[in-house]
Amino acid sequence: MFLFVLEIMGSIAFAISGAMVAIKKEFDLLGVIVLGITTSIGGGIIRDVILGITPPKTFQNSIYAKVSIVSSVIVFLFVYINRSNMMKREIKVLYEKLLLISDTIGLGVFTVVGINIAYSQLEEPNTFLFIFVGVLTGVGGGLCRDMMAGNKPYIFVKHIYASASIAGALTTVYLWEVTNKNIAMMCGIAVVSIIRFLAAHFEWNLPKIKRTEENNNRMMIQK
Repeated sequence: MFLFVLEIMGSIAFAISGAMVAIKKEFDLLGVIVLGITTSIGGGIIRDVILGITPPKTFQNSIYAKVSIVSSVIVFLFVYINRSNMMKREIKVLYEKLLLISDTIGLGVFTVVGINIAYSQLEEPNTFLFIFVGVLTGVGGGLCRDMMAGNKPYIFVKHIYASASIAGALTTVYLWEVTNKNIAMMCGIAVVSIIRFLAAHFEWNLPKIKRTEENNNRMMIQK
């Protein structure tokens, strides 16, 4: 029951995330639903393929897809009904906040759910695989969402996204044998959430190389 509740929470959170991205890209209702459900179940499908679970759990139990569809439609209707009463600035603020909160919840939940599924499928402990599958479950849906929306993948450019998932996965795997698995999973979600919210508040990002204005001008001249 605990795991089921977590999966439903993660499905709703990621569906909202996908729906908000689709709305910003001005997708129609079908597009919003498709992007919402893809974000919600994409990581889980990739996880199940890696672990050899066929058909993937999403197709064995349609409740997660149904919850994702309903969540996406509700988000679409809310924005559609209130669009005339909201300024562009308010819409942008709402988009950023909802994306941060829903993405963070979904990331944390699906990271630890992925680890739990991996534990249930493997007879011999494999720490690297547990962490890899957990992170992939967490970031996979968002990666699919951004590729379908034509955006740079969020996990590579914004607020220590995948790194937070890795930290949460490490925490969960370490505590798994030390304490109760439910406590380990909740601690993993907490670590992901704290890192993500702190990164957003203080605008933390991993180092990256940016093109200087001089280099950009040179490239334009060469073209």
